[in-house]
Amino acid sequence: MKFPPLIEGTLLRRYKRFLADVRLEHGEVLTVHCPNSGSMKGCNRPNAPCWISDSNNPKRKLRYTLEAVEGSEGWICVHTGRPNGVVKEALDAGLIPLEGGAITGIRSEVRYGRENSRIDLLVEQSDGRTFLEVKGVSLAEGGLGLFPDARTTRGEKHLRELQSVVADGDRAALVFCLQRSDAQAVAAEDQIDPSYAAALTEARAAGVQVFALHNQIDRQGISPTGLIPVLQHRQDFSRS
Repeated sequence: MKFPPLIEGTLLRRYKRFLADVRLEHGEVLTVHCPNSGSMKGCNRPNAPCWISDSNNPKRKLRYTLEAVEGSEGWICVHTGRPNGVVKEALDAGLIPLEGGAITGIRSEVRYGRENSRIDLLVEQSDGRTFLEVKGVSLAEGGLGLFPDARTTRGEKHLRELQSVVADGDRAALVFCLQRSDAQAVAAEDQIDPSYAAALTEARAAGVQVFALHNQIDRQGISPTGLIPVLQHRQDFSRS
């Protein structure tokens, strides 16, 4: 997935969840849209280099969008709208081995479930379909990607919906999409949200397929490189 043309800047602060102040190279300070409702733990670093994109729409309330921030281990994409496109590219490239037959089509944001949800990607296959939820992972510690970075009742709802899909006879999958390049595995962040970690364990036991997609992040965009392990517990990780 290619980034739109990027503008270099310095992240001054992120506030009110969806706002960020960015100083451009020539000194102008812009208030930009921050498309991330999480805590941005580990990537909300004041005075860190950042990239923003220009919508080229002067009528938009906030014309510019925060795309990525440079962390201690490399660039981190903070735009939560990007992972869906990356996962779709990975599916097209055969990098995610979903159960079932050949993929015949992929639809986005399809209504489904018992709790009135929208699935990120509905993957149509020669022998049925897979309901696929995508979660972007921007937090990592010591080479381990962690999700979520804040309490997420919405994430728990999605796991319940995926379990219901399996119970109703369809297939369901969850893909943790890395928005940084330095992680070697992914685990639920049970210190931040033990309820989500427990719900993930239950969903896997119920037959929901769970994957973690590693990606390379650079100024050109986000390039999927393959799968990395999804661990049951963060303490199962040992960095080699």
